[in-house]
Amino acid sequence: MGQTSTATGPPPVAELLAAAVSALGGSEREGQQQMAGAVERSLRTGEHLAVQAGTGTGKSLAYLVPAIRHALESEQAVVVSTATIALQTQLVDRDLPRLTKALQPVLGREPTFAILKGRANYLCKHKIESGAQAAADDPGDEQLFDPFQVSALGRQVTRLHEWAEQTTTGDRDELVPGVTDRAWRQVSVSARECLGASRCPVAEDCFSEHARRAAGSADVVVTNHAMLAIDAIEGRAVLPDHDVVVVDEAHNLVDRVTSVATGELTAAAVSAAARRCGKLVDQALSDALLDAGEGLDTVLAEVVPGRWERLPEGVGRMLTGIRDASWSCRQALGPDREKGGRDDDATARKFALALVEEVHDVAGRLLTAFDREDPATRPDVVWCSETERNSTRTRALHVAPLSVAGLLASRLFGRSTVVLTSATLALGGSFDALARQWGLPASTGDRAITEPVPDDGSGHDPTQHADRDPATNLVWHGLDVGSPFAHGKAGILYVARHLPPPGRDGLSPACLDEIEALVRAAGGRALGLFSSMRAAKQAAEDLRTRWDGTVLCQGDDATGTLVTKFAADVESVLFGTLSLWQGVDVPGESLQLVMIDRIPFPRPDDPLVSARQRAVDARGGNGFLTVSATHAALLLAQGAGRLLRGTGDRGVVALLDSRVATKQYGGFLRGSLPPFWSTQDPAVVRGALERLRGA
Repeated sequence: MGQTSTATGPPPVAELLAAAVSALGGSEREGQQQMAGAVERSLRTGEHLAVQAGTGTGKSLAYLVPAIRHALESEQAVVVSTATIALQTQLVDRDLPRLTKALQPVLGREPTFAILKGRANYLCKHKIESGAQAAADDPGDEQLFDPFQVSALGRQVTRLHEWAEQTTTGDRDELVPGVTDRAWRQVSVSARECLGASRCPVAEDCFSEHARRAAGSADVVVTNHAMLAIDAIEGRAVLPDHDVVVVDEAHNLVDRVTSVATGELTAAAVSAAARRCGKLVDQALSDALLDAGEGLDTVLAEVVPGRWERLPEGVGRMLTGIRDASWSCRQALGPDREKGGRDDDATARKFALALVEEVHDVAGRLLTAFDREDPATRPDVVWCSETERNSTRTRALHVAPLSVAGLLASRLFGRSTVVLTSATLALGGSFDALARQWGLPASTGDRAITEPVPDDGSGHDPTQHADRDPATNLVWHGLDVGSPFAHGKAGILYVARHLPPPGRDGLSPACLDEIEALVRAAGGRALGLFSSMRAAKQAAEDLRTRWDGTVLCQGDDATGTLVTKFAADVESVLFGTLSLWQGVDVPGESLQLVMIDRIPFPRPDDPLVSARQRAVDARGGNGFLTVSATHAALLLAQGAGRLLRGTGDRGVVALLDSRVATKQYGGFLRGSLPPFWSTQDPAVVRGALERLRGA
């Protein structure tokens, strides 16, 4: 990690933060200073911290400064994990380069940083040089019968090979414009498929290995939640040694970890594993696996998609056959030890092992998922899904953890000091909802840190309230540093109580009338967030017949292009669904009205949601409030957060779902939103929008 700046260690965090802010031309912010102090205390005491920091707080600087100081003092890397590529890019391309240069005069050396992604995000030079056929490497290519699709795939692969001769990083995210997943798979490998640095003939030039070496010597390593999950949850050491993890966009942590821990099994995947074995094993063994895959396809065609309480008749037998046949192939392929063989043979074996092991592991997990009689106590949830592509319906089996709280508690919080931060963590006025999902203990009282606590030299802050779980000895603090926005003066929360509750047949005529009235009052300048693409398109088509302004709708063009057009045209409106709830950053007068058509509850037939609600109910809790309402509150807060993006912004958040005002859970939802001035009077809101437009 290098030497610290003085014999007694780096300067205090407050001094470093002040130097950074001054060098970057910024101004001091109370919330930023408060957060930086709390992060420093957390790293010093080893107690976990959850920080809610609103847009404009400068939270990246607030955690990066104490993180860098800790890395230099401890000579151990700090890992910063994000949920989105956008934030990852912001940290690596903008925030960290400027910050490290600003701190260099104070620290005596320039801190170092690196970005680290999964192997599949980098070009594999060995795969490119080996000349492996695309069809052999991509199990789905045999289904491509459309000549146009085949030629399009070929053009993309050719472009990738040309790019491989030019790129210095091999990072997929640097390829603009991008390519399809199908094309990228022809030039990349998963962690299971990789030969490893000790066996790969081009390991010295491997892009992934270069990234890992850079991360191994960096003070700050930026990664994503999926890599964090693989390192902590799956037990595969993909990150350098570290004792501190900063989780930005922490509201997405559980979903990303759940995704990594979810297995999928299809007949096509089983068949692909059998073909990959090819001539590497006895034909009878690969044929047995191929037959088992075809048998799975047959039995799945007879079942009803949805969550399973038990294995349907015939499915267990097929899964047992797949598990046993894949294990036989795995044994025949032998251990990964043949270092003297040909490179292409080793590559073929590794690809075959990767698929066979995945099939075996998921089949075994599916078979044991029903061992416990009480479904509410089973660790995994199993369901069958159906998708349609090119007029062909495909069934797939999925197995996902009922909860990742225990895994996070033991393998993330139990091994590192963790700082979790986001603009949205306190739901219903409390951190408890997300803390439970993370595996942290519920609060025993007021956990908010409201004032900076001076260091008494003991290494512990005795005046802070903290929560300790006696079973895991986890201690954590919650902190809301607020926002630089004066929400009560800058924004209005309007709940359209007079509208009928949303139905299943699309937006009601009254709701469409309300949308038109609000858009006219605002003169456009509106973002419509809808619970489904069907509703977004219905609203867009209806408004186009009533209003002469520009109506943009997700799906008309690339989302990024639509957002750019919306920001440039002050009097336009943009309607869309989920990605817009969290992905729009449009400060200024182009966005002065955010409309939300209905409470974004998850689908009641969602397998994981329904299973998690049932498990909470079985323990005597309120499954709906704990699972569905928490999910909705998080999205509502994210959606409402689109309104104020700059300190000069003003506007209205309009909730067009009357249940926010009439149902008991409405208080919890409203308590999760920023503290806007609120009203249920449509005339008041229209008048405010008209005055804002005139100003």
